[in-house]
Amino acid sequence: MSSPSKRREMDMMKLMMSDYKVETINDGMQEFFVEFNGPKESLYEGGVWKIRVELPDAYPYKSPSVGFITKIYHPNVDELSGSVCLDVINQTWSPMFDLVNVFETFLPQLLLYPNPSDPLNGEAAALMMRDRPTYELRVKEYCEKYAKAGEGSEDKSSDEDLSEEEYGSGDDEDDDAIAGQPDP
Repeated sequence: MSSPSKRREMDMMKLMMSDYKVETINDGMQEFFVEFNGPKESLYEGGVWKIRVELPDAYPYKSPSVGFITKIYHPNVDELSGSVCLDVINQTWSPMFDLVNVFETFLPQLLLYPNPSDPLNGEAAALMMRDRPTYELRVKEYCEKYAKAGEGSEDKSSDEDLSEEEYGSGDDEDDDAIAGQPDP
């Protein structure tokens, strides 16, 4: 029984030593937040997200639960709950993987290569397939609004914060390209 516990501690230390900002919840090692930077050369570059990780008792034999606390616009992330649809975490997890894999490979791959055919956010998936430039604009708007580096991202996950920018303030030429506007 101590093996999963030791592995949990080892993986957590490895994650912290990989320069990720990790904040434990209730001073335990089963639930914690990780600051995650959007991958370079992606629509999410420059964004910083707060990710909640929960390790089950059977970790590493059972996959961690991973979810975005900071709002993100992505076909495979549920906009309300932050849940992530990622096969490698949800279905094909192996004890060979660790927490560093989640943050250095799995989540960056998710953001670089969204899969609109298996969505948790149907609106984002439909927009991505129907109107890629508008989808990309919406992703960038969310990054700018919610995932700015150096700001308290946990305060920026409420629906109230996306007001004028999402619905159009009339000050910007790009407002016509925002989703929700009628097609010409």
